[in-house]
Amino acid sequence: MGNVSNPSFGDLAREASLQPQEKLLSLKKKKDSLTIGVPKETIFQEHRVPLSPMAVQLLVQQGHEIIIESRSGDKANFSDLEYSNAGATVTSSVNEVYKSELIIKIAPPTEDEIDLMQQNQVLISALQLVRTKSVIVKKLLSKNITAIGFEFLRDDEGSLPVIRSMSEIAGRASVMIAAEYLSNYNSGKGELFGGIPGTQPTQIVIIGAGGVGEYATRAAYGLGASVKVFDNSIEKLRRLEKSLGNRVHSSTLIPKILAKALSECDVAIGALRSPLGLSPCVVSEEMVSHMRAKSIIVDVSIDQGGCFETSEATNHKMPVFEKHSVLHYCVPNIASRFSRTASYALSNIFTPLLQSIANDGGITECLRNHEGMRDGTYMYKGKLTNQLLADKFNLPRREIEFLLAGL
Repeated sequence: MGNVSNPSFGDLAREASLQPQEKLLSLKKKKDSLTIGVPKETIFQEHRVPLSPMAVQLLVQQGHEIIIESRSGDKANFSDLEYSNAGATVTSSVNEVYKSELIIKIAPPTEDEIDLMQQNQVLISALQLVRTKSVIVKKLLSKNITAIGFEFLRDDEGSLPVIRSMSEIAGRASVMIAAEYLSNYNSGKGELFGGIPGTQPTQIVIIGAGGVGEYATRAAYGLGASVKVFDNSIEKLRRLEKSLGNRVHSSTLIPKILAKALSECDVAIGALRSPLGLSPCVVSEEMVSHMRAKSIIVDVSIDQGGCFETSEATNHKMPVFEKHSVLHYCVPNIASRFSRTASYALSNIFTPLLQSIANDGGITECLRNHEGMRDGTYMYKGKLTNQLLADKFNLPRREIEFLLAGL
C-alpha cells in the first residue's frame, strides 16, 4: 500500500469545487418539468394506452406531473390503482386532463377533444393521414397547437420506431390469427398451422416485405410453414433474404405468378403499406375466387384500405366474413388486439421522448436538437409544417427549420 501516491489537498479541493458546480449548471440549463395529460381513448377498438404505470413512476420520480383520466388503462389491464401508486393524478374529469401543457394519446384527436384543448399546447398522437379531415387540422391550427404524429418520428438510425414496433406485433399476430382460423374451432379446415413431419406444410403467401411482412415471415417459419413473399421493392426482398437466409421464396408483384401462388396457398397475408395514403390493391376478386375453399386472408393493410379487392373492414367482435368460400379477417389496428403488449412497446418509445423534451428545456429546443423529432412534427405553434397535409387540404405550409430559426 505504501507505493500508492496520495493526491494533494489542493487537488481534492479543486475536484470537489468543480464537480458540484458542473452538475448544478447542467440541471439549471436543461432540466424542465412537464405536466403531461393522458386522456382516455374514445375511438372504437382503441385499447392501447401511451404510458404504462412503470413509465409513469419513472417520470414522476424525475419531477414530472402525470394527470391521467380514470379507466384509461382498463383495456390494457392497467388499473387506476396502479397508476395512482405510481404517482399519477387519476381523475374522472377530462377537462382537468386537457389543462396539461402536453397531451399524449394514441388515436388522433376528435373535434370534441380539440375543443377541450388549451392554446399553445403540445399534442403527441397518431396522425393517420388517410383519415385526417380538414376540420381537425384547422381546429388545431386555430389553437396554436404544436402537434407531433408519432408514426413519423425517427430515431438516431433513421428508422420509424413506432411503425417498427407495431409492425412486429401485427406481423406475428397475423400468423397467430391465421392459425386460429385454420382450426376446427373457427370452422376452419382443421389443420395445424405449419403441419407435422409426414404432412405437407402450410402454404403461406405474404404480400409485402416491410416490417409486418418480415415478422409474419419469421413467425410462419418458426411454426414450420412454407412461405412465399411478394413485393415490388427488390431492396426489401434482398434484405429479407439476407436476414432469414435462402429459405425465403420471393418474387416481385407479377400478377400471373401471384395468382398462381394464391391458388395454391392456405393463408394469404396482406402486408403492404404506403406512407402517402391508401395501400395498393394488388389482388383482384378473380384471384380470390380461384383460391382454395376455406383458405384464409388476413389483410393487415385494411388500415389503409386493404390490398385485396374483396376486403371490407370488420371489427374485433365480428372479425371475419366469407367470400368465394375464402375466410377474410380484415380488422383494422390489429396491434390493439394485444393491447397490453402494444402499450408496453409504445411506452418504451414515448418515455425517452418525454425525457428528451424535458431535458432539452422544452419542445422548441428539443425540435432544434433532434431531426427525427422534426420529421414527426406536422404543426408548430399553429403553423402547418407537413407538405402532405398542405397539399391534401390546400393550406399554406412553413418549413419547420425556418420557424425554429426565427425564435
